[in-house]
Amino acid sequence: MRDRDILLRASGEDGILRLTLNDAPRRNALSEAMLAALGAALDEAGRDPAVRVIVLAANGSVFCAGHDLKEMTVGRAAPDGGRAYFAQIMARCSGVMQAIVTCPKPVIAEVTGIATAAGCQLVASCDLAIAADTAKFSTPGVHIGLFCSTPMVALSRNIPDKHAMEMLLTGDMTSAARAAEIGLVNRAVAEGDLREATMEMARKIASKSSMTLATGKRAYYAQREMPLAEAYDYASKVMVENMLARDAEEGIGAFIEKRAPAWQDR
Repeated sequence: MRDRDILLRASGEDGILRLTLNDAPRRNALSEAMLAALGAALDEAGRDPAVRVIVLAANGSVFCAGHDLKEMTVGRAAPDGGRAYFAQIMARCSGVMQAIVTCPKPVIAEVTGIATAAGCQLVASCDLAIAADTAKFSTPGVHIGLFCSTPMVALSRNIPDKHAMEMLLTGDMTSAARAAEIGLVNRAVAEGDLREATMEMARKIASKSSMTLATGKRAYYAQREMPLAEAYDYASKVMVENMLARDAEEGIGAFIEKRAPAWQDR
């Protein structure tokens, strides 16, 4: 398979871009090629005004199995035992996860099959996630002597501490229903309904002002890391700037006049 085929891109209705992991023989692992393709696609989509929402899906029975352990094992052959290679691949993966968060477009994970280790991290890094009721999630590093420390970052920012620690310390599989219960995904739906449920959410979000969505997404992740008073001060300033924007003026006017808004995305 050519590297450019491991991530499929399909631009469809209403500015919704579907990115599909397409390396089923390697369980859609986050190989060097996959990370490069995904990082480039996110960067391009973030700058493309035609893209309003990104859906991240996968082909095959595994959504994403995490890092490509065969690639990483080859890296051990270096004179330093793989230290430089491991540092490089972890930095690249962390960069992709952060690119999802910093991308101005909302990113929705559409999860089928199994999402493990950095694959679970990938789901947790997305703004929203809808899973098939047959999907399963785990951070199984403890089974092979490798604590899922980088997946832990995204996981601990999505679900309560004790649930995160249970997944990290036991490595057990978590069902889609349980993942929805603890907040790892928004909801679990019948596998046959998954694509439509995801696209319904994507269409709803895509109908909003992209300026407003970008403002809100950026502010959400920024304030989350701040102390309470600082967060309110920051959010208040964001609200002031947002109120001065063209789309806020239009949206408020449309609400008062009981008509549909005409967004200009500015």
